[in-house]
Amino acid sequence: MDPRNGTAAVSEFILLGLMDGKTSQSILFVLFLLSLLVTTGGNLSIILAILLEPQLHNPMYFFLGNLSLTDIGCITVTVPHMLGNLLSWKKTISFAGCLAQLFFFHLLAGANCFLLTAMAYDRYLAICHPLDYSSRMKRSVQMVLVGASWACAFTNALTHTVAMSTLYFCGPNIINHFFCDIPPLFQLSCSSTRLNQLLLFVAGIFMALIPIGFLVLSYTRIVAAILRLRSAEGRRKTFSTCASHLTVVCIFYGTGIFSYMRLGSVDPSEKDKVIGILNSVISPMLNPLIYSLRNAEVKGALRKAFTGRRPV
Repeated sequence: MDPRNGTAAVSEFILLGLMDGKTSQSILFVLFLLSLLVTTGGNLSIILAILLEPQLHNPMYFFLGNLSLTDIGCITVTVPHMLGNLLSWKKTISFAGCLAQLFFFHLLAGANCFLLTAMAYDRYLAICHPLDYSSRMKRSVQMVLVGASWACAFTNALTHTVAMSTLYFCGPNIINHFFCDIPPLFQLSCSSTRLNQLLLFVAGIFMALIPIGFLVLSYTRIVAAILRLRSAEGRRKTFSTCASHLTVVCIFYGTGIFSYMRLGSVDPSEKDKVIGILNSVISPMLNPLIYSLRNAEVKGALRKAFTGRRPV
């Protein structure tokens, strides 16, 4: 009960999902089940190839393996519960379950954010400082970068979860989304979200603008180094090592900024669901395809891991 006016607090939320109708929900179930299987299988394949292939035991693929773990986690946090809701008439999630989903999603997405930045730093050292790359990117440095990524993501996720738990929800309890996230919950709060929105803005600077600044700085120097190469073939090969990473960065940050940096918008929008799908489902599913299709070393390692032969 709210001691101020005697109204009962919400103990569970109803997730509206994406579409109504039995046929459309059956189609959605098949599509999202396939996306879950493709994402999990693709990322596990990359992790397996990195573990089994000595050629991939280097910093770039160490970071890629951790990125694959976060991608598996992101889709596992959101899609299985949505699949259960598609099979059930009661599309509910408890208040505690909602906060848990919010925490783990932001933990994994935050780790993804910093890992992408660490990968850009790794490419910068490899291309701009090749002679002392090994000494600058030692195993201890790799572990510090990965550990710091998870620590910063944990702090951010815990801060948002605790802040969200202080809000009061007295109804309605219908979330116009397919998983619990910060913007949809803001729309349902019966108490002021001004402090939470300020916190989201500050976190956005820390989680997005600062990493983007490092990414831009790293790739500015990388592009300058590539342009100084005399051989056109050398420029093409060097840039191709960064193309996959740039593609993933654009997808990840483009959807994330749209979702969390629109502080003035409180009205539910179908666009939020589309962006949510891109951020939590499509991006983790595309990452292994992007890296494996554009990277000859990964394709060779996957071929060797599953067939015992290298590509001819």
